[in-house]
Amino acid sequence: MLSLILAASLLTDPVATPVTLPSQPAPLHGTLLTSGGRTRAAALIIAGSGPTDRDGNNPLGVSASSYRLLAEGLAEQGIATVRTDKRGVAESTGAGLVEADLRFTDYANDARAWAAETARLTGQPCAWLIGHSEGALVALVAAAGGDEAVCGLVLLAGAGRPVGAVLREQLANVPEPLRGQAVAILAELEAGRPVTDVPPQLAALFRPSVQPYMMSWLPLDPAAMVAAYPGPVMIGQGTTDIQVGLTDANALAAARPDARLTIWQGVNHLLKLAPADRAANIATYSDPTLPLAPGVVDDVAGFILQPR
Repeated sequence: MLSLILAASLLTDPVATPVTLPSQPAPLHGTLLTSGGRTRAAALIIAGSGPTDRDGNNPLGVSASSYRLLAEGLAEQGIATVRTDKRGVAESTGAGLVEADLRFTDYANDARAWAAETARLTGQPCAWLIGHSEGALVALVAAAGGDEAVCGLVLLAGAGRPVGAVLREQLANVPEPLRGQAVAILAELEAGRPVTDVPPQLAALFRPSVQPYMMSWLPLDPAAMVAAYPGPVMIGQGTTDIQVGLTDANALAAARPDARLTIWQGVNHLLKLAPADRAANIATYSDPTLPLAPGVVDDVAGFILQPR
C-alpha cells in the first residue's frame, strides 16, 4: 500500500523549465523536467551524433522525440532530467565552434558541466548520465576518473568498439577503388596524420575541416573505458536497431560483467517498437506520436532508483 501511495504522489504533471549553462562563445541551452512532486534522482540525457537537439530530433530526418518521451516517462517516476541542445545546435547554435576547432572532448566537457548543473538544479548529490548512441561514448569520456557529479551511467544503443571498426564495416559496401581510398585515409587518421588529398566523393566523411575531430574520436575505445569506470553501469540495446547491434552491447557487457545488460526485443535505435525491415524501421524515425517501447522507461528508472 505504501508503494502505491508513493507512486500516486509522483504522478503529477511534469514541470518544464528552461535552463542555461555558461559557455564560450555563448551559453548552452536545455530543459529541466521535473515531476512536480518529490525528486528521487536526477539524470542528464546526452544526445547522439549529428545536429541532434534536446528532444532527440535533427533536420536529417529524425523527428521521433525519443529524448522528450524518455524525460516525460522518467518524470512520472520521480526522476528529474536535463536534456540539452548540443553545442552548435538549435538554441545552442551560438555556442558552436568552427568545425576545425571542434574535438570530441568538447562534448564530454559540456556533459560534465551539465551533470554538475543538473545535480545543483535538482538538489541531488549527483546526476546520472544517460547517453544515447554516440552520447553513450560522450558519457564514458565525461565520467572517466569517477567524477563526483556523476552517479553512474546508462548507455543506450552505444557502440562497443572504436569508431574506426564501425566505419570499416560501413565502408564494406562502398565500391572499389573508393573503398580502398577511404580505408587508407582512415588508417592515416588513426595514426594521427591528417590527409589533404581527399577524393570529392569522400569529402562528406573526410573533409579536412572535420579531420581534427575524427582524430580526437578514433582512439576512444568504449569497451576499455567502461571497464575502467568505477561506478554503476546499465547497458540497454534493442534487437531491431539497424545502426548499433547486439555485438556492441555484448562487447560492453563483456568488458564490464557487473553491468546490467538489458536487451529489448523488437526495439530499434530510437527506442521504439519497430520491425527488422529497414523501410518500416526507418518510418518510426519521423513519428513523434509513437511512444517509447514498453519496458524502456521502467528499466532505466528501475536501474537508477535501485537501492545501493
